[in-house]
Amino acid sequence: MKSRIERTTTIEELTEILPSSVSYMMEKGIRCLICGEPIWGTIEEVVFGKGFSENELQQILKDLNSLFEKSSTLTNN
Repeated sequence: MKSRIERTTTIEELTEILPSSVSYMMEKGIRCLICGEPIWGTIEEVVFGKGFSENELQQILKDLNSLFEKSSTLTNN
């Protein structure tokens, strides 16, 4: 299993390892496998495709990794 979410992580992999990422990405205006707009590719491709900046990508990755760490801690306890 992945230990970190990176810009090269695919959307498919992201939703498999962190199901709560779907809600987070939707809050950012990026639909993941919901509402009839399935998105494939990497996090980087999708984020830049939606017009976000490099700084915004870095914040999204930071947020996703924080969610990932919290979910990993919950499942390991």
